[in-house]
Amino acid sequence: MRRPFTPLALIAAAAVLLCAGCSATDTRSGDGAEAGAPSSQAASDARSAVQEAVAALREDSAGFRQKIELQGDGQVHSLTIAGGFDFAADRGHLAVDLPGGAIDHSEQVFAEGEIYVRNILGAGEDTWGVISRDRAQAHYLLRAPLNDPEHVLQQIAAMRKVSREGEEDVAGVRAVRYRGVLDHRTVTLRMDSDVRGKMDQARDILGGDLPVFADAWVDGRGNLVQTRMSSNLSGARVTVTTVLSDIGKPVRVTVPRAADTTSISEATGILSG
Repeated sequence: MRRPFTPLALIAAAAVLLCAGCSATDTRSGDGAEAGAPSSQAASDARSAVQEAVAALREDSAGFRQKIELQGDGQVHSLTIAGGFDFAADRGHLAVDLPGGAIDHSEQVFAEGEIYVRNILGAGEDTWGVISRDRAQAHYLLRAPLNDPEHVLQQIAAMRKVSREGEEDVAGVRAVRYRGVLDHRTVTLRMDSDVRGKMDQARDILGGDLPVFADAWVDGRGNLVQTRMSSNLSGARVTVTTVLSDIGKPVRVTVPRAADTTSISEATGILSG
């Protein structure tokens, strides 16, 4: 799945390309400084709360809506991903939309260890590309391989230096907000080798992990209701916010017929992550 190298792709790529002399423009969280390091017990409790919420969701199902914002050169571009996922059964469906893109819409189905992708450049509208789920890779900072919702949960569960930041309303639900950071290993998880190399180079230039922050909102029932990951590197900002809803509601998945599919070796492009 390929598309021309557009200004939007340039903004996304800027988040993983740092030249000599560049630096992180924000070494704290995107919407405020950390109020100081929590005690070791408080940090442990906060991290456990997040991990327990993630673990519970992995045994359940949920609807989700994700917004990816790419900001640079005074412009903001937004990608939206919406669908439902049965994490316990590893099955789900999603739709990806990029208004104004060369390819502005894509659909994906996850089932039986495969990912089916519709609207592939050069293929008919009714043709689905199919690739093994474990072969999909991420090609941009803070993007999941083929937008895999499970990947986001894996990263959120790996948050470090977690602190409890108080309570907030999320879609009408009162939830505790937890904040932490993602280390280099977590940020580059399942990332394409070329992009990972650029990330490694950026880390070497900075002299440490890139500033990547994560937030998780957990309601009174222990449900994970929202996550956010963000980074601001040399003016190129990436923010990924996922709102989870209808937890426990069944997710119906229609797997494409074999006659309507074609095997693909990779899936690239801004819509694919």
